[in-house]
Amino acid sequence: MTLKEQLDTAMKEAMKARDDLRLSAVRMVRSTIKNREIEQQRELDDQGVIEVISSMTKQRRESIRLYGEGNRPDLVAKEEAELAVLLGFLPAQLTGDEITELVARVIRETAAQGMKDMGRVMKALTPLTAGRADGKAVSDTVRRLLS
Repeated sequence: MTLKEQLDTAMKEAMKARDDLRLSAVRMVRSTIKNREIEQQRELDDQGVIEVISSMTKQRRESIRLYGEGNRPDLVAKEEAELAVLLGFLPAQLTGDEITELVARVIRETAAQGMKDMGRVMKALTPLTAGRADGKAVSDTVRRLLS
């Protein structure tokens, strides 16, 4: 079953269960996917859908941070609930230890010596972590291991 089909099924289930929050989040994802398809003038495959959902999770994490700083617990709770729905459609997320192991392996494979090689390491890591880890967490781990 493709991710688009999973989204359609999730939307129907949310409608039947009268789960307004889940329904709203799934509709938002479907709408964003449709807009991206119109922009690119082609239908997105599962990898494209994962990229869309990943960017939406990144936006939610940033919103949670900003609403937290602005002392808006009501909006933080809403964004966290949407984030949980979005994460349900992504592949299993990597843990901190798994990210560290993956980064260390890529550093060895690319023979990276220091911070000047960070771009090369990130380029090799991006396809391996797409949709499975937050880019900032990966970047921070690369920085920590290269310095």
